[in-house]
Amino acid sequence: MAGTGFFGRLANLWRGFLSLWISDVEKAHPEIAYENAINSMVEKYSRLKSATAAIIRRREEIDDRLKRLTAELTQAEAELNAAVETGQDDLAVVLIQKKNQLTADLAEVRTDMESAQKDADSAKSSLISVQGEIRKLKVERDSMLAKMQSAKARIKIQEQLEGLSVDAEVKALDNVREHIRNTIAEANLGRELSESSLDARLATLRNQVGDVQAKQQLAELKAKRAAQQASQGQKTM
Repeated sequence: MAGTGFFGRLANLWRGFLSLWISDVEKAHPEIAYENAINSMVEKYSRLKSATAAIIRRREEIDDRLKRLTAELTQAEAELNAAVETGQDDLAVVLIQKKNQLTADLAEVRTDMESAQKDADSAKSSLISVQGEIRKLKVERDSMLAKMQSAKARIKIQEQLEGLSVDAEVKALDNVREHIRNTIAEANLGRELSESSLDARLATLRNQVGDVQAKQQLAELKAKRAAQQASQGQKTM
């Protein structure tokens, strides 16, 4: 008994894992879940259709019996009237008994007929309802799977957009910017070094000396001219 209980628990555990696995598969592939549900509904519809056919067949059999008993009762009533009119009391008694039995049987069959008709109507209503559920489920499947595909497409696009990082491009521009700054700095440094070099200072000094000499020469020219003007003025007097 203990072994049976162990294997029973093991079987239940396995069914539990199998159920979880099927659930995960259906989540990953919802079309499978919808197909399973639709197939289950179709199977239910098939069983219900067979049951409905049996109920309708029973109703038809009861209806045939009802018609037969009604015809027999009509015949018995006609025969009873004829027996009474011809004074055949012994036949009349038998026909009265037959009529009473047929009347009772007919009442019972009518009750069965009402029940069979209700059962048939209920079965047909259930059949139509299941048909409608199958159609609704198919429409829902198409709609939900389309929405699922659209959602997957949006997620894929979002993932692609998120994957399009601009870090590499920005880093490349940063490198270019850094290179430009370094080049400008080197150029500025070369200029500063050339301005502070001895050659540059000597060249500047030479320019300054030339300016001083030119200014001295200009002053000498002006003094010489002024002296000449003064000398000419004295001669004129």
